[in-house]
Amino acid sequence: MPWIKNFDEAEVLEKAMQAFWAHGYEATSMQNLVDCTGVNRGSLYATYGGKRAFFLAALQMYDHKMRRELLAGLAARNRPREAIGALFRTFMEDVAEDGSNRGCLLTNTALELSAHDPEIARIVAHAQKQTEDFFTRMIIKGQKRDEIAGHVDAEGTARGLLASLLGLVVLVRSRPDTALLQGIVADALRRLD
Repeated sequence: MPWIKNFDEAEVLEKAMQAFWAHGYEATSMQNLVDCTGVNRGSLYATYGGKRAFFLAALQMYDHKMRRELLAGLAARNRPREAIGALFRTFMEDVAEDGSNRGCLLTNTALELSAHDPEIARIVAHAQKQTEDFFTRMIIKGQKRDEIAGHVDAEGTARGLLASLLGLVVLVRSRPDTALLQGIVADALRRLD
């Protein structure tokens, strides 16, 4: 008789994503995942094959929900310069609203796993490149609308904004001082003048 899944996979992945985001890959045990999802160990293994595959599925969910949808929404709802600023402020507001210091799961994963896991390094690098491309598109679009100075090198500035954003999300986790974070955002946005 075939095994039948008795749980909502999207809901389980969401709970696992939250656990990995809060604690990291290494510090999240299979028992933690059993506890937070409410799904027994055998069902999790039957569905995902193991902790690493479960993590990869949760990381892909994060990438889709938190990065891709966020960037698309910011670009659709804001003028280009505002979209760039809103991305930086999104991470700051998380700290201010709930005292969270989770940062960004992709960046946390880069720091924890990318150096010794080529597959994860590729996933993280791809997400970072797409974020850099978002900055480039917004700069070029902003220049066409005279919102961003025409002398700004779109690609070079986009790389600098990515570096500032990555630094910001690391500091959100390790040193969530509002004045420090606001200074980083202000400095990053001055690059557009």
